[in-house]
Amino acid sequence: MARGVLDTSTLLLLGRIEDDRSLPAEPLITTITLAELRVGPLIATTDEERAARQAHVQQAEADFDPLPCDAASARSFGRVAASLRRAGRTASARADDAMVAAICPANDLPIHTCNPDDSSGIDGLEVVAVAHPGH
Repeated sequence: MARGVLDTSTLLLLGRIEDDRSLPAEPLITTITLAELRVGPLIATTDEERAARQAHVQQAEADFDPLPCDAASARSFGRVAASLRRAGRTASARADDAMVAAICPANDLPIHTCNPDDSSGIDGLEVVAVAHPGH
């Protein structure tokens, strides 16, 4: 696959993924992922954890030009939220994940995730399962 969006958990696990065949040749992230990463250092309970989380943020900012959450993404989010509700799940429970998912079809891109069940049943979203390290 040429281009694809890494969800936040997959980005965090990237260095530990052993089988990279399900990763895109050109990995992308979203501004929502950067926002999620920004929370990490602020809620860390130890200096060591804070430093590790800050390193993730800085590396992501250095490595990626994130896709924005724009008007097309907002329209797509409506479809994502409706799909989740039809599947008996709510978009508010995992709003960050739903926003990342919405950015993908708005940009005609698949989402690459170690947690494919989180994205299942979303109309118009191509989900590429990435083998979770250690499983």
